[in-house]
Amino acid sequence: MKSLAALIPYLKKHRKKLILGFIFIVCSIALQSVYPLIIGDAIDELTLKTSNHTMLYYAFVGVSLILVGGIFSYFTRQTIIVVSREIENDLRHNFFAHLQTLSKNFYDKNSTGDLMAHATNDINNIRNLLGPGIMYSLQTTIRIIVTMFILFSINVEMTLYAISPLPLISIVVYFVVKFTFKKSLKVQEAFSNLTTNVQENFSGIRVIKSYVREDNEKEKFNSISKDLQQKNLSLARLQAYSFPMMFLFTGISMIIVIYLGGIKVINGSLTMGNITEYLIYLVQLTWPMIAFGWIINLVQRAAPSMQRLMNIINSHPDIADNKHTDHSITKDKILGEIEFKNVSFKYPGTDNYVLKNINLNIRKGTTLGIIGHTGVGKSTLINLIPRIYDVAEGEIIIDGYNIKNIPLRNLRETIGTVPQESFLFSETIEKNIAYSSDTIDHDKMVSTSKIAGLYKDVETFPEKFETILGERGITLSGGQKQRASLSRAIYLKPKILILDDSFSAVDTHTEEEILQELKDVMKDRTSIIISHRISTIKNANNIVVLSDSQIKEEGSHNELISLGGIYYDIHIKQLLEEEIEKLN
Repeated sequence: MKSLAALIPYLKKHRKKLILGFIFIVCSIALQSVYPLIIGDAIDELTLKTSNHTMLYYAFVGVSLILVGGIFSYFTRQTIIVVSREIENDLRHNFFAHLQTLSKNFYDKNSTGDLMAHATNDINNIRNLLGPGIMYSLQTTIRIIVTMFILFSINVEMTLYAISPLPLISIVVYFVVKFTFKKSLKVQEAFSNLTTNVQENFSGIRVIKSYVREDNEKEKFNSISKDLQQKNLSLARLQAYSFPMMFLFTGISMIIVIYLGGIKVINGSLTMGNITEYLIYLVQLTWPMIAFGWIINLVQRAAPSMQRLMNIINSHPDIADNKHTDHSITKDKILGEIEFKNVSFKYPGTDNYVLKNINLNIRKGTTLGIIGHTGVGKSTLINLIPRIYDVAEGEIIIDGYNIKNIPLRNLRETIGTVPQESFLFSETIEKNIAYSSDTIDHDKMVSTSKIAGLYKDVETFPEKFETILGERGITLSGGQKQRASLSRAIYLKPKILILDDSFSAVDTHTEEEILQELKDVMKDRTSIIISHRISTIKNANNIVVLSDSQIKEEGSHNELISLGGIYYDIHIKQLLEEEIEKLN
């Protein structure tokens, strides 16, 4: 329950509306509590065979009380329920904003489906507590206090008999609540598993269809869905006991009132109007008694949900600005001179080094080519420059500054990266290309798309640059997605351009055309190209060969060929492959 204390700042922010809502609740219940007394007096007047005018008076007053009380109930919802929606929006905004600050390592450990469950199901549970939970809590508490005061003022003995079954409701609620908490946690976990499965299915639909695994995925989904159903049913069965039991005890109270009250009416110590008042008050108490158990259930659902949210909100990004960050290092001071000094790296939670003792100098305005067999750490090496991950040992220097001292935003705004797996948003092509800017410079967008070799393809689309891409850019082919990602990086006009195997999905002829166009772009900026093809990097100013987590060879294309080592072997193998392709 301590986790719910984190909601206090949100409640304080909207305290004026909450106080107003409390006033409306008091007014509404006060008017509704007077209503049974009016009905009771009317019943007593009937026994005296009063005039029609008197009955009209009671009818008018009774209707007026209900009408005005209803208006106050409306305003109650307009304040407290609206506040719950506003806090829900604040929570969702803060949760999403915090997710944006977390490092890549966090997303490596947490599934998308689980995060989606937090943003939907968990926040909805909290909103239910803040809206209906607060409203019914106040209504229940105030109604019980006011009703008990009135009932005791009518007849103490009768009231004690009437409310005697009510403590049994608390006992039922206690046992229901005790088991609800554990079952709610299981429901939350099952829901996260379901959302994760669905998200992965939609993202991997091509693979599923390629391997004709639709039926297998249906069975898997049904199994997970069945598990969620069973856990929800188990929770529902537990809750199902509480409501009938509450109605039972309230019904017993009413029978007691009718029996014992009838005796008192015969003895003359109570009137028929008093009995009517008791019955109406007990009816009014029925919902508060039920609401009490429901509110406890809302608390039990919201507490673990809030705990799950706070576990994430309280987590700190592994990579962020710190006390050593020098905010005087602006983007203009970053020119592109990069130096690796004894850099070693291993992924968090592992003991094996992916990179060991990397020493490398990349002069400003030059092009570095990186090659090596799959899994030797090529992508990891370039991910250290924009601090997607931080080095385990050693340091990376850019223009004389340790990158850990450069403001993270300034560092990343000077680096344009085209990753191995191109990711495009479900937006128009132009918005994907101009993603780094709040506004779209059409001429700049067209020129960058021409450099990346994308312009010709876009011109064949009916909507051209306004073509809306499907999820993850599914509208485009693999090669088109890579060229769109390249356009996006060039549009940024970065000081450092990183191409991580960005031509793997295009043919060698198209690659050659793009590289030719890129010459002017790369002329005054530092460029790093990772590739499996010698043809892609052979014109680089410097080339490094990674193997066994280390730089094994370094030099120009001709120098590396003359060494007769790893680079030479890759070169000869690729020449043979090209000859075989020509023969075929």
